[in-house]
Amino acid sequence: MIRSGYEKECVQVYSTVRRDALDECLAILGVERLSIEEVQKSDWKFLDEKMKKWLQAVKITVRVILDGERRLCDQIFNGANESKEICFNETAKGCVMQLLNFGEAVAIGKRSPEKLFRILDMYDALASVLPDLEAMVSDEFLISEAHGVLSGLGEAATGTFSEFENAIQSENSKKAMQNAEIHPLIRYVMNYVRLLVDYSKTMNSLLEDEEVQDLQNDNDNEDNLQLENTSPLARRLLMLLSSLESNLVDKSKLYEDVAMQFIFLMNNILYIVKKVKDSELAQLLGNNWLRRHSGQIRQYETSYLRASWSKVLSCLKDEGIGGSTSSASKVALKEKFKNFNAGFEEICRVQTTWKVSDSQLRDELIISVSEKVIPAYRSFLGRFRNQLESGRHSGKYIKYTPEDLENSLSDLFEGSPAVSHHMRRKGT
Repeated sequence: MIRSGYEKECVQVYSTVRRDALDECLAILGVERLSIEEVQKSDWKFLDEKMKKWLQAVKITVRVILDGERRLCDQIFNGANESKEICFNETAKGCVMQLLNFGEAVAIGKRSPEKLFRILDMYDALASVLPDLEAMVSDEFLISEAHGVLSGLGEAATGTFSEFENAIQSENSKKAMQNAEIHPLIRYVMNYVRLLVDYSKTMNSLLEDEEVQDLQNDNDNEDNLQLENTSPLARRLLMLLSSLESNLVDKSKLYEDVAMQFIFLMNNILYIVKKVKDSELAQLLGNNWLRRHSGQIRQYETSYLRASWSKVLSCLKDEGIGGSTSSASKVALKEKFKNFNAGFEEICRVQTTWKVSDSQLRDELIISVSEKVIPAYRSFLGRFRNQLESGRHSGKYIKYTPEDLENSLSDLFEGSPAVSHHMRRKGT
């Protein structure tokens, strides 16, 4: 046909037939023709499935189908270079534009955090096949469209991440977690950023021109020192975690009991630290970050001990007894023991309902409490028990042995509303 002067007609017929064949290939791969409006109105479950099929289709289309189509076209139009290029470009244009149109629809669609990882997958997939496409297709418009969609997906990814950051900063739910447990927001954010680390290379490339903002929390000045020497993603995650910690402090104030505030903070900061340690986040954020936040947990522990036990322990001091050990006022001693018993019982009753999920932290807290309470009680009991035991109803005041107290403390932070079965009078 070409030799007979029907080159234009030959190219038109060939490209039409092969275009239909490529459309069938896309249909087999699960890629439908969807308008931008249809994509934007789709629910997430439907859209996610379409995005996954697109990921597979874009790689197979460029690296297998179009590569084969290029060879076929070269073979059929051997010697007719101009016709060969026109024919292949016309053949490829339809299926490539169908893939690009879906990518564009996703890029300009409504942004929501759950889309980020699939958008990054699409960005990576298109970026990986673009050199192959450029090597095959000479149509400048088509290549320009592909670069435009790639840029749009990149902007969609960074924009979606920014909206995720803003959502964390503005999250202000006022419902306190029962038993001071780990807040769902913390679980969600940490699982999210752990997934994000898998896309570090892509995110660093997309974020490298982003402006670094100052951390808003004054307690995070050390993070500012790290910003210049860290990757773009690490900088953003440092700021994100700083916002998350500020949010935690605000949520802790929902608890009226100050001691419970510190248990809540310990639970949640430890959860964050463990999630960082057990992932590539540790390398991204650095050892200084880990050390500082581990130290923060210890500070909260000290604050908890002071807020919870100072008043009870003040009952075991000699002030107000009036005189030496031998002449101490029995009335004052009875009041001391009575107040200690009441305070200790109330703390145990309340704090057995609090939950410390991490067994190591729970054990450490119980040991810290025991080291403060048991020696002080044993010493006070040793100095003054004779004065009370010589009188009537001494068991009303000296209700517990040090071992009883230790058993009761072992029930703390179990998250159980049950009254401690260890809380019993001595000798029973």
